[in-house]
Amino acid sequence: MKCPALTGISSRVISDLKQGKPRTIELNSAHNIITLMGTGAGTYLFLTSIDLDDLSRGDTGIIVSIQSITVSMKRMVEYVNSAYYEERERMSARVQVKYVGSTFVKGVTGQFWGEPTIVEVVKPAAYTAG
Repeated sequence: MKCPALTGISSRVISDLKQGKPRTIELNSAHNIITLMGTGAGTYLFLTSIDLDDLSRGDTGIIVSIQSITVSMKRMVEYVNSAYYEERERMSARVQVKYVGSTFVKGVTGQFWGEPTIVEVVKPAAYTAG
């Protein structure tokens, strides 16, 4: 199964998601926002605490389902004195996700700047005692 990957996610956030409740994550990292841009509600994502540069075959993480996405741009103006000011823009994305299962990476593509990061993972199986 191939799915977009969000990397560098806090281990605490991942353990909270494993409890089963939907959670909203705010992303400021450019490579994670680029990866999110081609997704929507219902898409599966792979989340891992491993940095993008270190992501490779065999790394573990979780699969989550996207509930909603909001991308926003904030404009900040910083005044030093009346003659000098600096203007900046910051893009961030808020994505609400729900835990699906744990898995590991079989292959990685898109580890270059400006490309979404896509991983091939083992599809998680859910078993219930009956």
